Amino acid sequence: MVKAIYPGSFDPMTKGHLDIIQRSSKLFDEVIMAVVGNPGKSPLLPVEKRKELMSAALKDLNGVTVDSFQGLTVDYAKQNNVTILIRGLRAISDFEAELGMAQANKELFPELETIFLMSKAEYSFISSSTVKEIARLGGDVSKFVPPAVNDYLKQHFSRGTK
Repeated sequence: MVKAIYPGSFDPMTKGHLDIIQRSSKLFDEVIMAVVGNPGKSPLLPVEKRKELMSAALKDLNGVTVDSFQGLTVDYAKQNNVTILIRGLRAISDFEAELGMAQANKELFPELETIFLMSKAEYSFISSSTVKEIARLGGDVSKFVPPAVNDYLKQHFSRGTK
């Protein structure tokens, strides 16, 4: 049984993330979509809300679970007996940053292999930061995020929260 992890902040989850997890689920027996909780950052959505929205978006996808953790991804991978790390790439700039992380992870946990999946062209410009900015300014993000995330963002920003 080949198990993989797809870690990230997913603040919020986008259709680009959804595409990567759907494609990963066809490659591996089990994929854990792991929300990284970073106490040093001020996310828009709390970790538990991100997990809830992701679970709603992934409910019909077999072999995929949603979890969260704090700390090093390599430690989480070791604790869960995972040796495959999935990362999505949108552009060359993503590769430069991801390559450095992959090399550091390899030093910390030599058994961990990083697999890069290119985003589909239609999702290559979507980022969580862009989605948050559009939603914050009252724009329609329904083309960029799963329905549950869209509903949450509309509700969140309609309350005057900026």
